[in-house]
Amino acid sequence: MNRNPLFLVPNIITIARIAAIIPIAALVMSGAPAARSVALFLYIAAAVSDWVDGYLARAWNQYSDLGRMLDPIADKILVIILIAVLAWDRSLSALDLIPAIAILFRETFIPGLREFLGNKTVVLPVTRLAKWKTTIQLVALGLVLAEAIVPGLALASDVVLWIAGAITLWTGWAYLRASWPHLSGIGK
Repeated sequence: MNRNPLFLVPNIITIARIAAIIPIAALVMSGAPAARSVALFLYIAAAVSDWVDGYLARAWNQYSDLGRMLDPIADKILVIILIAVLAWDRSLSALDLIPAIAILFRETFIPGLREFLGNKTVVLPVTRLAKWKTTIQLVALGLVLAEAIVPGLALASDVVLWIAGAITLWTGWAYLRASWPHLSGIGK
């Protein structure tokens, strides 16, 4: 039986994660402390859904090309838009912008690299560290989001954000190194 991929539970969860960034961003931008708490709750649900949709896809054998395409996009949308909103409301300090910009750079550069290499039928498989990178980014941004609600969280959120930035750059560098033979003409 050929099922519509829009109605597979893992894909519904992924699409909900994409849609969740709109209320999360609006709530953070409202500036109200209660709204920030709701935004944090929604963000945690969205971040956890990244694991849930993958687990269910494997457990229920509900794989689809749509899901494989949307899942990494959902992660990037959640991370990139939240960084923009947190920079806008000054939850990110000037120093926090360094790892945030590193994350933004890698999260736009590597998909572009993958797209370019895909036209050459070169595949860059996702590494285990790259999967952990996404988790650490999500945790770091959750901590930054929670700073306004939970006193004393600033140092922990800064440290985790810098770790996320470093791992993000490292995985980006690893992908660039792996693709270099195809970019330099050596791999032809």
